Amino acid sequence: MDHSVPNKLLDELSKAAEIVRGHNFIHVFSHYDADGIASAGIVTKTLLREGKDFTTTLLTTLDDTTFEQIRNCGAECVIISDLGASYIEELDAMPCDVVVLDHHTVCAEASRICYANPHLYGIDGMRHGCGSTMACLFAIRMDHRNWDLVQVAFAGMYGDRQEMEGLNGFLLDGALKRGLIKAESGSVVPRGKLTDELYLSTEPYVRGVSGNAEGVAALLKDAGIPRDAVGSGLSDEERRRLSSLIFLKLAEQGVAADTMEITSGTRYALRDWGLDSAGLASLFDSCGRCGQTGMGVAVACGDRDSIESAADIEREYRREVVQSATALDGRGLNQMSSVQWFDSTRSGYTGVLCGIAMSYFGDHSKPTFGINSSDETAKVSGRATGKLLAKGADLSSALRDACSAVGGTGGGHRIASGGSFPSARTDDFVKKLNDIVGAQVSAR
Repeated sequence: MDHSVPNKLLDELSKAAEIVRGHNFIHVFSHYDADGIASAGIVTKTLLREGKDFTTTLLTTLDDTTFEQIRNCGAECVIISDLGASYIEELDAMPCDVVVLDHHTVCAEASRICYANPHLYGIDGMRHGCGSTMACLFAIRMDHRNWDLVQVAFAGMYGDRQEMEGLNGFLLDGALKRGLIKAESGSVVPRGKLTDELYLSTEPYVRGVSGNAEGVAALLKDAGIPRDAVGSGLSDEERRRLSSLIFLKLAEQGVAADTMEITSGTRYALRDWGLDSAGLASLFDSCGRCGQTGMGVAVACGDRDSIESAADIEREYRREVVQSATALDGRGLNQMSSVQWFDSTRSGYTGVLCGIAMSYFGDHSKPTFGINSSDETAKVSGRATGKLLAKGADLSSALRDACSAVGGTGGGHRIASGGSFPSARTDDFVKKLNDIVGAQVSAR
């Protein structure tokens, strides 16, 4: 596959670079997940190297309320990464210079602002170019010395479960050529202390092992591995036995073959970080989900003190997530004719749990949705699979239309999307969503 960058995209990125060079102060807005934090970190580091003053703000979502933060920020230049596709017309109406580096489904084309999105150039932003991909291409267009930031971009790609084709393939080729990353064979066997890592594991989530200390001990005993063993120190035979038992358990709980393949896929070691892309993505995600977004951006910029603090946050975050996942697995999801959903009001971590449920214990024939109604405005996240997309499911349009029908907003990717709506309309929303997804699938 062609891994070049389209000339029209290069022109748009050059335009973005010239806009930024013309300002002394820039306000950066980005999303709070792993890809958003990676994107923000790449842009922030680029601005630091250019000697620019800046403020960086991370948002949990982009809706009418949070858009007012952008509209009223007062900056003469704004960069928006991993967000913006659903508000292009509103951004076009702003009087300041605006650069949007996004990869979500295109809702409108820009007439004035600078807008770089893979979809505009025939590239699938759901798979082959994420927010951090676009941020990295922008950084390289600003100055080729920024190629080292591709390591941060790989954490964003992992966080968004991207494939190494298209624009990602271009960055992969360049990173390998420069010795910035190293491709390594993946494995379901974690590298750290096995009793800890298997207990905390949600990628993969192994029923009876994840969040279950007795289950971890039994698995290691069956594999003939000491309880104090470290994954990186296992012999090839020990690794094979443990891996086989994990795959057997995943198969028994009904995990799809393509999910198991992704879980054990290629990992990318990052030259300057002492981590692979999954490890760095986990630090970003932990900071974002725990409300430590500033620390997450500092980690992305390479601040060592922040990296150590983020590691402490990550351990507690992973413990809370696995406990929430086992609780959700135990009580099950609410089943409707075309969708399945759960209430995450008490647990939080809606998007994370939604992905775990869809991949590891939900009904694979229906998209999964999580709804957090802890505030007056409910937050919803949705996840699907490639097979569901082939049947006609499109979560971006489904959540956009269902949220709109009850006075909210939504959008994202066909396979993963989010939105918000008045909490008092939850019952109406779920019914509307079920009808919309049902019509999508039945139309094929």
